[in-house]
Amino acid sequence: MKTGDTLSQNDAVSWHLVAALVENKPGVLFRVTNLFRARSFNIESITVGSTEQVDLSRMTITTKTDEKTLDQLVKQLRKLIDVVEVRVLETSKSVYRELALIKMKAEKPTARMEITTYASIFRANILDIDKDTIMVEITGTPDKIDAFKNLVNSFGIIQLARTGVSALPRGENV
Repeated sequence: MKTGDTLSQNDAVSWHLVAALVENKPGVLFRVTNLFRARSFNIESITVGSTEQVDLSRMTITTKTDEKTLDQLVKQLRKLIDVVEVRVLETSKSVYRELALIKMKAEKPTARMEITTYASIFRANILDIDKDTIMVEITGTPDKIDAFKNLVNSFGIIQLARTGVSALPRGENV
């Protein structure tokens, strides 16, 4: 959607998972992201990695858009020569996860204990503890990571790295 466009009530913007199987060769990621750029679509996150088939990679792209724009995006992705398959995954019928590394200030022992307690509640792992910092690895849905980040934000986040969402459909739905 371009700046200045308006949405009707039927064009609600929401979060979508787009999964694409692409040929595993140089330049494919550029062509896919260039399609987004050229049409002013925003990518919230993108992950790319090898699959069970050596010659294919799986891309998981998250984007916020309306249904009409999403349909156009999927049609345009399918036209790219290196794209084998494109699907919009339903979040209720998929497993999707993201990983985040969060380094926080933890100058006082009470702060380290509190962060450790929060990490335990969120099933996160403590990766590193220094004299003044603590680093946590958390895996889950983007909402879970956002909730943890908001909870520990008051300690002072020094650095944050997020991988982007990876997703697969549930069951035998291939």
